[in-house]
Amino acid sequence: MVRHDSNGKTRESEHICHLSNDRSALSPELRESLAARIGTEMEKILEYLKLSDLSRLGGMKGVRVRLYCNAGLDTLDKLSNWNPEELWAMLVDFVRKTGFEGIPPLPKEVSSTIEAAKKLERLIGY
Repeated sequence: MVRHDSNGKTRESEHICHLSNDRSALSPELRESLAARIGTEMEKILEYLKLSDLSRLGGMKGVRVRLYCNAGLDTLDKLSNWNPEELWAMLVDFVRKTGFEGIPPLPKEVSSTIEAAKKLERLIGY
């Protein structure tokens, strides 16, 4: 069942949960078909798919996933290519400059997230 907020909009978490279980969005071609079928913009499907993919990393839920995406680290490959100390500094700076509603991860969390991203199976085609 899809839940809606007080304005009648589907909650973001519902989209993420649905896409994480729906293989119809894994390739660009399948996303186009899905967008046409359900009447949703391709950009929204891709956004929710990226959030869903990052949420497969341990400890990456809700606000933390949104932080990484908003900071431009919206794919496992982008995340995997960072040096832990540089990524931590970038995230601290991002939160400070943007007023992001959340706190940056601890340095140890950044290191383990990068290592997990390197090992996690790639399921999505971009």
